[in-house]
Amino acid sequence: MNEDRELGFFAQIAELACAYRKYDPATNSLVEIYLLYPGFKAWVLHQVAHRFHRAKLPFLPRLVSELNRFLTGIDIHPGATLGRRVIMDHGMGIVIGETAIVEEDVLIYQGVTLGGTSLERTKRHPTIKRKCVLGSGAKVLGNIIIGEGCRVGSNSVVVKDAPPGSTVVGVPGRIVSQAGVVQGQELEHGRLPDPVQARLQQLEARLEALERS
Repeated sequence: MNEDRELGFFAQIAELACAYRKYDPATNSLVEIYLLYPGFKAWVLHQVAHRFHRAKLPFLPRLVSELNRFLTGIDIHPGATLGRRVIMDHGMGIVIGETAIVEEDVLIYQGVTLGGTSLERTKRHPTIKRKCVLGSGAKVLGNIIIGEGCRVGSNSVVVKDAPPGSTVVGVPGRIVSQAGVVQGQELEHGRLPDPVQARLQQLEARLEALERS
């Protein structure tokens, strides 16, 4: 997750606010983002909790994490790693587990879960690579890797690795495209393929062909 240039903590906060300004046409000012955006506050508070966690301080990391959840509705374990410019849009109901890694420029919508599937004290949560988009209610479970530039559809349940640039939808999640996220279309969920609808259309076409024969 190392970038070419390193920024101090307050500089990272400033660039995150600018990223929110870019992706949210409803915002009116940077002051509004600093004071009123739960996803922004959740990222900042988590960085504090994560630093306490890395310092192996007892109790304090979880206390900050609990305060974060109370204030924002976003539950992030202090051990999770969040990169720069991670946007949690609205944010309510987001859950990010202890060993999850979220790299830079990831866009996460409300209700997303990055959960574990093991009780062992190992890497058991997902790694989300740079520039991914996780749709509302998506569940990404286990020690899997979602490759750079992937898009996960709303309410999908992903339990296997996704290659870079792929689009994953459904329960369980299936790869339906490898075209990547086109810049400027991150919010256009209507452009996601619907494999169920496509299959039904195929079956309908076959039935019509059989009726004509």
